[in-house]
Amino acid sequence: MATALSFVQYLCERLEEIGEVRYRKMFGEYMVYVNDKPIIIVCNNTAYVKKLDVIESLMKNQSVGFPYEGAKEHYILDVDDWELSKMILTEIEKVIPVPKKKNK
Repeated sequence: MATALSFVQYLCERLEEIGEVRYRKMFGEYMVYVNDKPIIIVCNNTAYVKKLDVIESLMKNQSVGFPYEGAKEHYILDVDDWELSKMILTEIEKVIPVPKKKNK
């Protein structure tokens, strides 16, 4: 099942208070960027975030899953619990670097 564009747009609207938000369709699903940093992978209408040490204590009771075949295990972000999501995404945004541009 592919992700609905309306789900990605809903997620991005909520993220606007954290920073500049955009999304990009990748491999048939979506990557959501905050301040040009890849923060959320959206697959099958589910938001996934990397398993990082800075959010381990916040995510200890949250579900985990694999966004796509061959991916590492990620935390599943409960987008309906906005206060927790905002704390998690703010912490992730602090440690994820802006990807370097590749030379062609």
